[in-house]
Amino acid sequence: MYSSSPADAPAVREPLHAPVAHLVRGGVVEGIHYGSVVVLGADGRVQFQLGDIEAAFYPRSAVKPLQAVAMLRAGLPLDGELLSLAAASHSGEERHLAGTRRILELAGLAEHHLRNVPDMPFDPVVRDAWVREGRLPSRLAQNCSGKHAAMLWTARLNGWSLGDYLDPAHPLQQAVAATVEELTGQRIARVTVDGCGAPLFSISLHGLARALARITSAAPGTPEARVADAMREHAEMASGSGRDVAALMRAVPGLLAKDGFEGVQVAALPDGRAVAVKIADGANRARVPVAAAALARAGVDPELLTEFAGEPLLGGGEPVGCVRPVRALDPLPLAA
Repeated sequence: MYSSSPADAPAVREPLHAPVAHLVRGGVVEGIHYGSVVVLGADGRVQFQLGDIEAAFYPRSAVKPLQAVAMLRAGLPLDGELLSLAAASHSGEERHLAGTRRILELAGLAEHHLRNVPDMPFDPVVRDAWVREGRLPSRLAQNCSGKHAAMLWTARLNGWSLGDYLDPAHPLQQAVAATVEELTGQRIARVTVDGCGAPLFSISLHGLARALARITSAAPGTPEARVADAMREHAEMASGSGRDVAALMRAVPGLLAKDGFEGVQVAALPDGRAVAVKIADGANRARVPVAAAALARAGVDPELLTEFAGEPLLGGGEPVGCVRPVRALDPLPLAA
């Protein structure tokens, strides 16, 4: 059991990021991605760090597993694929839209109750199909709609008001904030508004890794374990077909992973080992290979991670380079 008295909030400052990946073209370093990385051992201690893991930052959608835990604690009766959808940054596929409609139906609500921002599907293939069909942006298609539907149901179950469920002072959001502070082990530094309209809490990269480790290592049947089980068992519902975060969970047994806009990635194993990554410039091309390198540093078999080494850099249509994590992220050699 961990302390119910969170530590002070992380400092709000310009993060002291460090180089985490090189853009290599023809054997020459053409560009450098800066960021921060933390690797936690099964005992919760920092095994490796690079950059600034204690500065306040916004985890964006990587915080969704924590929000889902808060909703289960408040009585949300979801499991399986619909719970995975409640913690999702989904691609806007038909199964995601159907699942969101189902959550709303179970709550006795409809799409017009949602307060997330109307958008086109996140997946470019699905989005292009919408454009060809003349379909318009909708709240259901926006990648956070499952979370918003679950928030509405949680509010209704507790007799809380619905129209203002995104207000940081709303009982639902207060419950989410308390859960974020408990699981991260630190006070929230700042509160702002995420892209979907929900409150967004500023924590540290270290705190984010600690929170996901507590979720994956929780006792069976707890809200934390239910969220972890649902997302691992229904990885495509938590993301989408062809998404790297789903592929990562399929490749590494027991891994729970969640991405977030602006280059955020967090992942944890059932024994409590965890990694968290923030790419300073928000580049997805660096997020995946750096996260894979951090997982290898945490002890995951590198053979399981080969497909996440990053897309090749092309010149004239042919591979001429790559995005390569810095040497400091190389796995430690095994003891003789």
